[in-house]
Amino acid sequence: MRFSLTTWNINSVRLRIDLVAKFLKSARPDVLCLQETKCIDDAFPLKRFKRLGYEHVALNGQKGYHGVAIVSKIPFESTDIRTFCDKVDSRHISVSFGAKANIAKPLVLHNFYVPAGGDIPDPALNEKFDHKLRFLDEMKACEPLHPRGEDRHILVGDLNVAPHENDVWSHKQLLKVVSHTPVETEKLKAALEAGEWVDVARDRIPMSEKVYTWWSYRSADWTVGDRGRRLDHIWVSRALKDAVSDFKILRDARSWERPSDHVPVTVTLEV
Repeated sequence: MRFSLTTWNINSVRLRIDLVAKFLKSARPDVLCLQETKCIDDAFPLKRFKRLGYEHVALNGQKGYHGVAIVSKIPFESTDIRTFCDKVDSRHISVSFGAKANIAKPLVLHNFYVPAGGDIPDPALNEKFDHKLRFLDEMKACEPLHPRGEDRHILVGDLNVAPHENDVWSHKQLLKVVSHTPVETEKLKAALEAGEWVDVARDRIPMSEKVYTWWSYRSADWTVGDRGRRLDHIWVSRALKDAVSDFKILRDARSWERPSDHVPVTVTLEV
């Protein structure tokens, strides 16, 4: 069975529902994972998604901030929500797929929105940065994020860290900028290694190539200088490494009218 999955920090699902619809009509992934939905569950545009063919929805939202969602054309077996750092701030949701979706071996999907961390890369001076570092440490230690053997797991989301030199437009200039500081990149890599995850983008695209999924709103024209960062990630467990058949980053979405500052990232697997 071919299984396609997109992750996208939409930066307000209600504000950008027309962009989401445009994408879904064109790309038609089986599953869409959204971050920064910025709405309570009761306000989520369920009817619009159902009209688009995405009848199965798992939500973890809150008013005005954060929020994650998974919308799917195929049914879930179960859903789960985890909290990190003792904060109820809607940064994780997971679902499992199985017999109801005609998937023979169970498939577990985690959708994350890691804290951005503010502007000052010093946990003693910036509570938001301290929260981010603790969140990454808890991801590393979280046993459900340690798939082993034949476990078929996928972890996606806005992880708010660009871990490698060519995941940012200038490694040298961003070493002291939140999202690419050594302490963040080391902690994200540690979480990846603890779970024995495969970073799909870097498994398929050479480290020598620049790869971005986010471009700041602060630039009047995001294409000038192409000053991007790779903040949005898709990881698969080792059992799924050879199942990946395609991977795409839709850069053009950054030029759509009133866009998110992130673009959709899609993986296709043979499951």
